[in-house]
Amino acid sequence: MDTEERLAVFLDYENLALGAREHLGGMQFDFKPIADALAVRGRVVVRRAYADWSYFDEDRRHLTRHQVELIEMPQRMGASRKNAADIKMVVDAIEMAFERDYITTFVMCTGDSDFSPLVHKLRELDKRVIGVGVENSTSRLLPPACDEFLFYDRLEGVDVPDESEQAAPKRSGRGGAKGGARATGGRGRAKAPAPVEEPVPAEEAATAAPAKGGRRRKTSEPAPAAHEETVEEAVVPTTVPAGAAPADEATDDEAPAGEDVTMEVRVAQTLADLASSTGGAVTASLLKRTLLRKDPTFSEADYGFRTFGEFLRFLADRDFVVLAAGPATGDPEVSLPEQGDTDDAFALLRAVVQEEGGSTALSGLKNAVRKKRPDFSEKALGYRGFLQFCKAAQTAGAVALAWDDDADDYLVTAA
Repeated sequence: MDTEERLAVFLDYENLALGAREHLGGMQFDFKPIADALAVRGRVVVRRAYADWSYFDEDRRHLTRHQVELIEMPQRMGASRKNAADIKMVVDAIEMAFERDYITTFVMCTGDSDFSPLVHKLRELDKRVIGVGVENSTSRLLPPACDEFLFYDRLEGVDVPDESEQAAPKRSGRGGAKGGARATGGRGRAKAPAPVEEPVPAEEAATAAPAKGGRRRKTSEPAPAAHEETVEEAVVPTTVPAGAAPADEATDDEAPAGEDVTMEVRVAQTLADLASSTGGAVTASLLKRTLLRKDPTFSEADYGFRTFGEFLRFLADRDFVVLAAGPATGDPEVSLPEQGDTDDAFALLRAVVQEEGGSTALSGLKNAVRKKRPDFSEKALGYRGFLQFCKAAQTAGAVALAWDDDADDYLVTAA
């Protein structure tokens, strides 16, 4: 019997977008961290976002890339549209709960406490409810009503700027925003944001559209000149996500968003999420099914392996994962090696900086750390972003940080 969870996702987009811009240093809301977090919880079969999209043109293009259905709630001149999107979301969710029995979980992406009665009703109908919201713009009444609540700022892939970054005029906030909005409390309702110059994340400014990864090269084959600086000799899987278009052929619509992660990093992140969400052993079949939810184009053959088991054994030989006997032959249990404590993470950061010549820019440093330990996550250590982690390492005496006006970035030096 198929026990796989089937999820329907509803986004109160104005609440999320304006909440992120107001309370997360002006950063632009990104749906990908939510999509990745939900991929380990089940199969998403419905994705709908509600807003007046004339105010969110760039956001609309981003959501379309993630296969989100956009529900238009136009604002009429001279007319109040209070609760228009909320009521439409409620009607659609209740209709879906009665008409589509196969949907077991409803994901309500909002911080608005007005949705609490809907959450209660869905749970009465024997549906599981997961809430998602920006922490500082989420009503305290909503999370207790849900079976599970995810704060957007704490998800892997969301780097929240600290106060010094937001205050510094020359420094860029993490995540661009098309505009700001006045404080709106839990509801997140505000007038349309006025357009301003879109900041570029300092940590990601040097990240370019990746090239399509190839198969494993034989050791006798020379590495292409264009890849000499991006391919690590000790790690054969390519540093490019599966399915990415070549840099010289990708159009703007095809350009992948977010940081460029290696396949072993993606496996480590997925394993960590599965372990925390399921609370039990993670099998190879479950891991691959989840990887395919995150990237339907994933294939171990793209990395030169005949089977997924062979790919996992390759990672296990390099201490990236740990394999153990599973419930069925050919389906082993997969886990991460012991990560260590914060002091170990600080020592790892210092070692990476020393390998980079003793001093390096903050941009790209996180990827360099993950080349040595793919399961690295500053959020798992309790830090909201990589910059905050580096500042804690500075306090501990592992590294030193200094702002470089010429590079418009932090310079990290081994202490």
